Amino acid sequence: MKYLPPLNYIRSFEASARHLSFTKAAEELRMTQAAVSGHVRALEQFIGRPLFYRAPRSLALTEVASAYLPALQRALAQIDVATGQVQTVRHRKEVTIACPASLATNWLPERLSAYRAENPEVEVTVHATIWAESTEQIVDLRIIPRHVSQPLVGESLGEERLVMVCRPDFLTGPDPMRVPADVLKKGLIHILGRQELWEAFARHHGIPDLPLVQGLKTDSSNVALEMAIAGLGCAVTLASLAEVHVQRGLLVEPFPGKIASGWGYDLRPGELSPTRASEKLMQFLLKQI
Repeated sequence: MKYLPPLNYIRSFEASARHLSFTKAAEELRMTQAAVSGHVRALEQFIGRPLFYRAPRSLALTEVASAYLPALQRALAQIDVATGQVQTVRHRKEVTIACPASLATNWLPERLSAYRAENPEVEVTVHATIWAESTEQIVDLRIIPRHVSQPLVGESLGEERLVMVCRPDFLTGPDPMRVPADVLKKGLIHILGRQELWEAFARHHGIPDLPLVQGLKTDSSNVALEMAIAGLGCAVTLASLAEVHVQRGLLVEPFPGKIASGWGYDLRPGELSPTRASEKLMQFLLKQI
């Protein structure tokens, strides 16, 4: 890259050589004739060889110019194509986002609905990922679960709190739940591998003898929530996952409290080149915290 002349010199020479006229080259490039002529002279000085035979009313290419011109035209064409491709990517109105499956099911749709209301021209594709999955999908944006002990990756969507949820009719009728310890009356729904959820609930509400092994079990937060909706017991899960069910009146949070989960989500750019649409969606989601 040591011997590259300024691009303006190249453009002025190429247009002048194609038209065999500094005046017509100047019209095409929207420059003055003096500017184009000056660029060509500067290029001749740069390479140390004349490029034109100049007559009072005509131009002719030298042998050096005739050999030089085709390579420059190919290079300019490649620059034109590459620039067009970059501009096309930048203006792409599609966004692909990878998101943990439970969050993609319960938290993300409402946010995407609001985003699409403001940006109806943007098409969004959601790839639902498993909690600990390292996906090979190439995407514009990624939402990644992160424990508070791990370093931040991208921008934080905030730390999650835990909620205990149950069917609304658990709070009415015969033998209703009145205090946190009453969850024993209705049964516990456990998420396998997440025993700490009920432990955190018991610790927060001061229930030392809560049986943490009894009750229904599942390996999915979504299934645990569906079990709770069906009246099979009470479930403790991340607030973002229960949010949509609570909003729809399918579940209630009878004993609200700020129970730290130790987990949160980070939002970061993916592997695709950033576009206006992806940057706008990222900023929109960050405002939803």
